[in-house]
Amino acid sequence: MWGRFTKSGLQLESVLQEPLHTDVCKTWVSAEHSLCQATLEQQTASEASRFKKDWTAAEWSKVMFSDESKFCISFGYQGPRVWRKRGEAHNPRFLRSSVKFPQSVMVWGAMSSAGVGPLCFLRSKVNAAVYQEVLEHFMLPAADQLYGDADFIFQQDLAPAHSAKASSTWFKDHGIPVLNWPANSPDLNPIENLWGIVKRKMRYARPKNAEELKATIRATWALITPEQCHRLIDSMPRCIAAVIQAKGAPTKY
Repeated sequence: MWGRFTKSGLQLESVLQEPLHTDVCKTWVSAEHSLCQATLEQQTASEASRFKKDWTAAEWSKVMFSDESKFCISFGYQGPRVWRKRGEAHNPRFLRSSVKFPQSVMVWGAMSSAGVGPLCFLRSKVNAAVYQEVLEHFMLPAADQLYGDADFIFQQDLAPAHSAKASSTWFKDHGIPVLNWPANSPDLNPIENLWGIVKRKMRYARPKNAEELKATIRATWALITPEQCHRLIDSMPRCIAAVIQAKGAPTKY
């Protein structure tokens, strides 16, 4: 692993085939099915029905998928149980400290049917300039690692830094085609499954600070096999069909 600051202020840290860490920071929403959610599901189903629904697994294997994910130091562990008398629940001897806002790290990663690429730990807000540094120092090495001299298509979501004019120019200058990705695509990106795998493996990790958290993430990411990635890419045609059938609602994918 190495790290350095770039001219845009981003600290880049390279992690080739290394693992991820603990629980993801999550917020939970009401179980109510709002009209807004229903509208989003309809939009998702409509977009999915027009989106590469006839592509084969072989065609999807030419796509490098990317995404960012947030990992937090886990405080889900309830700690050791104690014996105490009635009325001693708030005795300092039987209390443990908690953290309202646990330390977290944001990670960028990429994958294809051939495996995973290097991770980038983001230390600043991702604007177009920072994103282009990520592309230069992490996406291009991932492409060399996963595709060699073969052609590939790059996938990214429609975050402002990704869709910025400067970022589009960067892709054109480097001759890299970008997949036209739907705006609402909760179940379509297979790398989301990799984040989930990593986080489940890290469920019982107990990093004490951000550096230990990153070390755990690196170790877990390295455990992801090409076979796992191949299975995810191979499921893409079924995934899109399931989203269309579910009319945009959540699926098993």
